[in-house]
Amino acid sequence: MISLRNIRKSFGALEVLRGIDLDIAAHEVVSIVGPSGAGKTTLLQVIGTLLRPDGGTVTIGGTDVSALSRKRLARFRGTHLGFVFQFHQLLPEFTALENVMLPGLIASRPRRELKEEAARLLDFMGLADRAAHKPGELSGGEAQRVAVARALINKPDVVLADEPSGSLDSANKAELHSLFFRLREETGQTFVIVTHDETLAATTDRTIHMRDGVVV
Repeated sequence: MISLRNIRKSFGALEVLRGIDLDIAAHEVVSIVGPSGAGKTTLLQVIGTLLRPDGGTVTIGGTDVSALSRKRLARFRGTHLGFVFQFHQLLPEFTALENVMLPGLIASRPRRELKEEAARLLDFMGLADRAAHKPGELSGGEAQRVAVARALINKPDVVLADEPSGSLDSANKAELHSLFFRLREETGQTFVIVTHDETLAATTDRTIHMRDGVVV
C-alpha cells in the first residue's frame, strides 16, 4: 500500500530524514515510535503528502505521489488519505455532524449523501446522540472520535494519526486504541500511527523505530 524509497527531508541545514526506506502493507496497523526529534512527524507528513521530500519517492496504492502536480496531489490527498491529530482540530462553530461532513464538502460530494454518511459514522462511533453538539460541548474522548469519523468520511485507503491519544486520559486512550483495530476489521483501512504511547505501540501489527532521521 505504501512504499518509501530513499526519502530525505531537510529544513535549512538540519537534515531530518536521512534516506528512509519503508514498506507498509494494505490493512496493516503500524506504529512509528522514537525519541523527540527522531523525524516521526516529518515522516508522517511526507507519507500524508503534506510535505514534499527533498529526495526519494513516495508511492501509495500504486501511485507515485512524488510526481503529482499540486492540484492532483490535493485531489489524491482528499480522496485516499485521512488524518487524525493529537488535538482533534474540530471547528468550534460547527456541530459534530458538520465537522465530519467537511472533507466531503471540500471534495464536492453531494450534501445529502454526506449527511447520511456522517450520521452513520457517528452512530458507529457511539455518538449518534451527540451529532448536534458543538466541540465545546463534547468530552475529549468524544471530540477525538468525531475527528476519527471526519478522517473516514471520504473512505480513505490510509488513515494517518499523529499522537492521536496524546491528550486523552487512560480510559479514553484504551477506547480509541480499540477503535482503530475495530475500524481496520470493519472498513479495511491501513493505519499509520505516530505515538509515544508504549501500550498502543505494543498492540499494533508492527512497530517502526526511528532515531536521528533513520529507521533503526
